Amino acid sequence: MIMPLAAFIALAALFFAGLYGGDPSKLPSVLIGKKVPAFALPALQGLVRKGVPVAGLSNGDLASGRVSIVNFWASWCIPCRTEHPFLVQLAAQSKAPLYGVNYKDGTAAARRFLGRYGNPFTAVGVDAKGRTAIDWGVYGMPETFIIGGDGTILHKHVGPIDAGVIEKRLLPVIEKARGK
Repeated sequence: MIMPLAAFIALAALFFAGLYGGDPSKLPSVLIGKKVPAFALPALQGLVRKGVPVAGLSNGDLASGRVSIVNFWASWCIPCRTEHPFLVQLAAQSKAPLYGVNYKDGTAAARRFLGRYGNPFTAVGVDAKGRTAIDWGVYGMPETFIIGGDGTILHKHVGPIDAGVIEKRLLPVIEKARGK
């Protein structure tokens, strides 16, 4: 009678440790050092900046010779709300173009989100079916990638960013990629 109970407790402890242990931002990515996958995403319909429609996003935008940042986000994602002010900060501090990929979201909800929290994105592509996120190896929202000027994925951060992540992880990768 005690053996089955002990086995159950040990198994439950193992599952609990697997679910809640570790740092999700350290999940490996096989795409580090490789070119971004080919993709072309339409613009978020109705999103404008200074009276001009905000463009969609494709892999060609990420091979422009400049280091860039890509953030996968959604309006229904609670951690995305938490990280959004830090995306604004990252865009300002890094002076790198920040591109948004809106994941499986409603058009009106995504526009409301950016209207409420601000739009730090140079362009916003809509990944309505989630295929681009799968190709990029996205585990969940939000995720942020640093892309070299030649379109190579240099860094992946899983989860929301904050001031510490910007200073300790993202800006050093950006500066190194710029050769500074």
